[in-house]
Amino acid sequence: MGSVLDAVDKDTNGSSLTAKKVTVVFVLGGPGSGKGTQCSNIVERFGYTHLSAGDLLRAEIKSGSENGTMIQNMIKEGKIVPSEVTVELLQRAMNESENDKFLIDGFPRNEENRAAFETVTGIVPKFVLFFDCPEEEMERRLLSRNQGREDDNIETIRKRFEVYMKSSLPVIEYYDSKGKVRKINAAQPVEEVFEAVKGVFSEVVS
Repeated sequence: MGSVLDAVDKDTNGSSLTAKKVTVVFVLGGPGSGKGTQCSNIVERFGYTHLSAGDLLRAEIKSGSENGTMIQNMIKEGKIVPSEVTVELLQRAMNESENDKFLIDGFPRNEENRAAFETVTGIVPKFVLFFDCPEEEMERRLLSRNQGREDDNIETIRKRFEVYMKSSLPVIEYYDSKGKVRKINAAQPVEEVFEAVKGVFSEVVS
């Protein structure tokens, strides 16, 4: 594990976000809650940069770097990539961006992620945008995306819900206790959801 972190440290050149004041918004919600669509709308309307932890890990692996190879090997061996590694990739992406406003999508996935992010970066999110959507509606959306083979998909989808409930909800509860959660009813049509999102961002900016 140390070697993975060393490799990331080398790549980030020891740069820190302390010199750069940034605004971070965590975007959380279950699979099928419509986070991706709304992130695109927020980027377009409010000028944030959208960062996905999963995309950053995949890009690092694809780059063929020493660090990417180590991440790939860990995934192949069924090991969980340490939170610090993902956080360092997010930190590097923020450092390299010319923007100072970031939407971090689907992260932190659990309490360990959350603690690592705040410890490594020293950043506390401005707020957490939580797309709250009933499980039946998320299931319906995911099944309509994966046309056919419904029986194959239903088990996988329900497993994803179970993992999400166990790991992500404690993060939402933690930030809710700090008054940082902005809950959006994500069961509504896309346009109505974005109206609610705009209300949250306008209130925070003003």
